[in-house]
Amino acid sequence: MIVARQKRKENIAEYLLYMWQVEDLIRANHFDIDAINRTVVARYDQPETVRKEISQWYEELIEMMRSEGVMEKGHIQLNKNVIIVLTDLHLRLLKSPKEMVYGAAYYKTLPYIVQLRAKSGGEEISEIETCFSAVYGYLILRMQGKEISPETMEGIKQISAFLALLAEKYKEEMYGNLDL
Repeated sequence: MIVARQKRKENIAEYLLYMWQVEDLIRANHFDIDAINRTVVARYDQPETVRKEISQWYEELIEMMRSEGVMEKGHIQLNKNVIIVLTDLHLRLLKSPKEMVYGAAYYKTLPYIVQLRAKSGGEEISEIETCFSAVYGYLILRMQGKEISPETMEGIKQISAFLALLAEKYKEEMYGNLDL
């Protein structure tokens, strides 16, 4: 909760990746709040009142995942909404004649997106979600200590740079500094 709040303010891309990680953490703990309290919440160096608040946040996420039917895979609506907002911003940025740098970054990233979508088995997700899925998959492979090919690294670097630019544009828009 503390990390999520901070990341949401600072970098929407990092926030979304963090929230996907939280969903997987909940799954890994079998939706058991006691296990999450022992393995996650207890490690926070915070007063007891804050730890209770964090625990309640996890409980609410568990309930959302259960009620939305994403216990095995998928993402809660809260996270899907971030993708929707970022996709909308992405499309507006592409249409804007003032955003030539963004357009160039997108077209430089597009071959990687097309390649990833071809490998996805026809799953209907947006280009932005495809990018996030690629970066998240890369992070999982790194955590597992798996080898990453140079070609994959090249793609991930480009996709990450593109998402960083989109996150910066999102922040500009949130502060009223984006003129499309």
